[in-house]
Amino acid sequence: MAGFATAGGGWVARHRHPVPQLAWARSGVLMVRARGRTWVLPTSTALWIPPGTRHATGTAGTTEPRALYVRQPGPASTAGPAAAGWTEPTVVAVTPLLRALFDHLADDAPVPPAAPARARAEAVLLDQLTPVAATSVLAPMPHDPRPRAVAEALRDTPADARTLAQWSPYAGVAPRTLARLFVAETGMPFGRWRTHLRLQASLPLLASGATVATAARRVGYASPSAFVAAFHRTVGAPPGAYFPRD
Repeated sequence: MAGFATAGGGWVARHRHPVPQLAWARSGVLMVRARGRTWVLPTSTALWIPPGTRHATGTAGTTEPRALYVRQPGPASTAGPAAAGWTEPTVVAVTPLLRALFDHLADDAPVPPAAPARARAEAVLLDQLTPVAATSVLAPMPHDPRPRAVAEALRDTPADARTLAQWSPYAGVAPRTLARLFVAETGMPFGRWRTHLRLQASLPLLASGATVATAARRVGYASPSAFVAAFHRTVGAPPGAYFPRD
């Protein structure tokens, strides 16, 4: 397991691992982008990342991310996500026991377990992985450089309210063509894609403790009620249910 503290947030470029990984933040908020989705993980959840999955990890504010690289269970094993067929990124609950196992297996633990003890601890950890209901917000980035230029600008400044016609000169293509490209490249019209992108941008704000009003303003909504309605319609729950306060 690797762990380090970050301040101010930022992203680690896309990469992959040959073995399964559990990504978790011991403090703060961890974000993972993979397969066109973004997961925002408070300390109560972790993400199982299957082997070979290209992903990027990011943090919001001061965060202590942890990465646990898990051996695949043997063929006789009936426990753990590999045997259960977890081939997609899966959010799991971080219970007090799982938190203790994360710390016990850390490379920087005061007394790292020897190989046999580590194998036993990893088996217990795998047995403790319990999926939880969590919604990721899909906002795939276009590959075509014309809509991608617009998409990247909006990812950097989600509150930008320019219309597709106003973005047209920036992309160097006519508005109708730009609209068609967004549908072809992302599978959704520009307006819906921008809504998803704004909601993605709001998740780390909410997870870090920002109020609904602050998150709404930061991602470009004119009112908290409009933001809550869009959030509920897309995610299936209001912001307060997605990141409940203690």
